[in-house]
Amino acid sequence: MTVILALSTIVVKELYRKKDFYVLFVITALITLLMGSQIFFKDDNAARYLKEISLLLIWISALFIAIATAAKQIPAERENRTIFPLLAKPVSRGEVVLGKFLGCWLATGLALFVFYSFFSVISGSRERHWEWMVYLQALWLHWVLLAIIVAMTLCGSLVFTAPSSNGTICFIVALGILFLGRHLNKVALQMQEPGQSILYAIYFAIPHLEFFDVRARVIHSSEPVGWWFAGLATVYGLAYAIMFLIGSWLLFRRKPLN
Repeated sequence: MTVILALSTIVVKELYRKKDFYVLFVITALITLLMGSQIFFKDDNAARYLKEISLLLIWISALFIAIATAAKQIPAERENRTIFPLLAKPVSRGEVVLGKFLGCWLATGLALFVFYSFFSVISGSRERHWEWMVYLQALWLHWVLLAIIVAMTLCGSLVFTAPSSNGTICFIVALGILFLGRHLNKVALQMQEPGQSILYAIYFAIPHLEFFDVRARVIHSSEPVGWWFAGLATVYGLAYAIMFLIGSWLLFRRKPLN
């Protein structure tokens, strides 16, 4: 466990030494402040529009940070040839995978905390009330979603050679699942066999990322979702993350290092 925590700490430090997080945060903050400086909050529809745009920026930025960070981890170790002394300490390949995952997940969690804290301060100061429970649930479920994304990207880094291609493919897959995955069963109803069965199999196999999207409740200042739902979504998300990590470990065991 000490080795895993040490590896994850290195990953977190690497992220916050780079400019990616700071650039994305500054862009998101500037756009949010610019929109919030307008007299929008006298109109409920305009206020909801501001929240929607801000949350969309947070989601895009978080996806980019998670995928860009995870996609580089193992390929960078191999390219710099630091993987050899690392495994010679000895550190098992399973510990490397878990350490890289935990580091990326913690780093994205810290980034999410900064993003959501800024969003809640700006939104609450304009609306004169804070929906803390809704914000907390949105932050937590978003972080669980990123566990799936980070694990999937780590697994992809052992399949695709270049981090750029892996990152692009994972970003497209994540957006596709998020926006189209929930509709695959409806499309399957209009298809003939064997296409219908294949599409149904894909529908039930993919992680349904929409389960973690509670932006509508934040935008409309609604009541938080039931904690039973948040708990089930957490178990569901972590189960998929574990499956991707097991796949990463199996691929890492079989993949030659040179």
